[in-house]
Parts: sequence; structure tokens; C-alpha cells
Amino acid sequence: MDIPAILTANYPGNTWSLNGDDYAGLTWDENNTDPKPTKKTLETAWPQVQYDREYKAVEKARQAAYATDSDPLFFKWQRGDATEQQWKDAVQAVKDAHPYPTPPGE
Repeated sequence: MDIPAILTANYPGNTWSLNGDDYAGLTWDENNTDPKPTKKTLETAWPQVQYDREYKAVEKARQAAYATDSDPLFFKWQRGDATEQQWKDAVQAVKDAHPYPTPPGE
């Protein structure tokens, strides 16, 4: 469980510090608008935060791969220098190389 990642994602605008990587080291600013989350709350939130982080990483990797692998074929297809199927195959290759993570609970 990545406590800073959970707090950053789910408790924006709140101030806190963490000594170590355990919940016992979490200090919650008394001026925060949200109450200090319990350890159980953080543990429950972790799978979704982890999924969101992995999903964003896949999106970033796909965008980079599209730019170098399939986009050039799209323009070649538009000019008549490649087939539509070649472009579609390149798009599918990017998707196959960078699959989305499984959502929590599935």
C-alpha cells in the first residue's frame, strides 16, 4: 500500500506528513477540512488508486506507441501508400503490447 499516493489522490488540499511507510507514522494536520482517514479506509482505497496509476501509465505508453507505430501508417493510408488494414493492424499491435489493467474487483 502506497499511503502518499492514496492521500494525494483522495485527499487533495489536505496537509500531512509520513514518517516511514506505515500508517503509524502518519501525522494529519489538525487544520485539514477532512478528518484523518483510518488505516482501513486507506487499505480499501489502495486497489483503486493503484489501478488508476497503472491505467494512466498504459495510456501514456499507448500514446507514445501510437505516435511512432500507427500514426505514420494512418497518413500513409490516407495518401494511398499503405492499406487501411495495415494501419488497423498497427493500432491493434499497440493495444496488444500495452493492455489495460484489470479493474479492482473483477
